[in-house]
Amino acid sequence: MEALRALLAQHGMSLVFLNVLVAQLGLPIPALPMLIVAGALLAEGTLHLLPLAVVIVAASLLGDVPWYLAGRRYGYRVLRTLCRISLEPDSCVKQTENIFARWGPPSLLLAKYIPGFSTVAPPLAGAMHVGFCRFIAYSAVAASLWAAVPVASGFFFRREIEQLLTRIEAMGAGALAVAVTLVVVYIAVKGTERYLLIRFLRMIRINVDDLRSMIDGGARPVIIDARSALAREADPRRIPGAINGDLDSLEAILETVPPEREVVVYCS
Repeated sequence: MEALRALLAQHGMSLVFLNVLVAQLGLPIPALPMLIVAGALLAEGTLHLLPLAVVIVAASLLGDVPWYLAGRRYGYRVLRTLCRISLEPDSCVKQTENIFARWGPPSLLLAKYIPGFSTVAPPLAGAMHVGFCRFIAYSAVAASLWAAVPVASGFFFRREIEQLLTRIEAMGAGALAVAVTLVVVYIAVKGTERYLLIRFLRMIRINVDDLRSMIDGGARPVIIDARSALAREADPRRIPGAINGDLDSLEAILETVPPEREVVVYCS
């Protein structure tokens, strides 16, 4: 706490700007501790509210806009790339699509509070061709809402936060060991789940050439396009003869398929 306070007192808004910018670009560098200390300095009069708000919003927008433009230019390829490096790559696209499909562009207002969605929301908005000015407006409000909680916490509870951090510091290596253990266990559980899923998929998976060979050989597989409506809107290309079917309607579709017919499903 004292180290952050000294850095902020010396470098002021430029340090807040840099920290928020790299966090919004997707680098694993937390911005919340810096914002909490900024709130404490705000209460002491070292920093001022309006310049702090401008710096936070500007840095957040500079971090979000490149992802938005990448989504606008490359579409779902950006989402798939981001989701491959997430802890839940197999459900990442579907989860973010569900949120965006339900709430539309206003979902950007709370995106930074939703783990996983915060990183994928800007390129998803670009892929769905949300207007640039509209995106900027939602993202600016979202940045203000996101920063308001830690800054207000530092402003109103600076003494309590200092006491908590002092206790954590007193625990020394013990606190670090507990945090590292929790992270390792969580990653191990997610890694095991993914390994079992991939092992199962390898037994039932075919590629594009296999499907082409099946069709050329006279087979008549039932092909189901399991992409969301958002994905089909962003990329209207589809396998000829495919039936649209999301997770909710899949069971009803399969009930109409004769048992001797092969079923091939593809998604995002």
